[in-house]
Amino acid sequence: MKKLKNLFVLLMLGAPIAGAQAQDMPVEKVVVCAELAAPDTVALHNMLMNEAYVMPAMELYPNWDNSRVHFESKMPDSLHIDLTGYAMPTKNTKITDVFGYRPRRRREHKGLDVKVQKGDTIYAAFDGKVRVASYQRRGYGHYIVIRHNNGIETLYAHLSKKLVGVNANVKAGQPIGLGGNTGRSTGSHLHFETLLLGKSIDPALMFDFKNQRMTGDSFVYRKSEDKSLSPRAPKYHRVRKGETIAKIARKYGVSQRTILKLNGLKASSIIRPGQRLRYQ
Repeated sequence: MKKLKNLFVLLMLGAPIAGAQAQDMPVEKVVVCAELAAPDTVALHNMLMNEAYVMPAMELYPNWDNSRVHFESKMPDSLHIDLTGYAMPTKNTKITDVFGYRPRRRREHKGLDVKVQKGDTIYAAFDGKVRVASYQRRGYGHYIVIRHNNGIETLYAHLSKKLVGVNANVKAGQPIGLGGNTGRSTGSHLHFETLLLGKSIDPALMFDFKNQRMTGDSFVYRKSEDKSLSPRAPKYHRVRKGETIAKIARKYGVSQRTILKLNGLKASSIIRPGQRLRYQ
């Protein structure tokens, strides 16, 4: 029993474990709490495991904040992200909206929308710890953010019910919520995000929902290649004879309202050949 407690203390202190050192360290010189001193190897094992989840990826993240989803932080030049030991967040495969810029709404969509029914079980993608479990009436609805040991965070939004609370340790494949239509949502679905240091990256780079698997055993994030959510430069169209706002909108896959708003026009406004119109 003394050897086990000595080993636990050395592991917690990050000390090297040599054979003689692990055996000969006098336990009387180490101050331990009553729970550690109890002759219960299961309790000692559980405490050791829990310590590993105090703050997942603690070498990468500056703090543990339960209030914000997105935040500004310095991104690494590159990071190897282990994708083994995963579970798909839902067994459903239909993607209803992809990651990226939405011209008709003039804003970024920071995740993937997966069609689910109200009450469908939603699962944790990897082992980790719940950093945020909250509700936004005009946003995510009921949502959960989990920080994982591999360095990324995953977000699950528009849930009808949360099954885990903030600071809870979770395992890959553990039920964490039920699908729903809460918050700013036009139909029952799962809004799923992957984040690195507060920045959203495309979940499709890692999660293949259609085939219910990951894209590989690992994913390497490279800052130099990350242009997915960079600000979009304005784009313009030169009006040709016979063109209408409706025709131009269809050409670029945007709404007429977007073109009108970007150019300060009204529905009754007349456009002329040679006129320069912004569409993004």
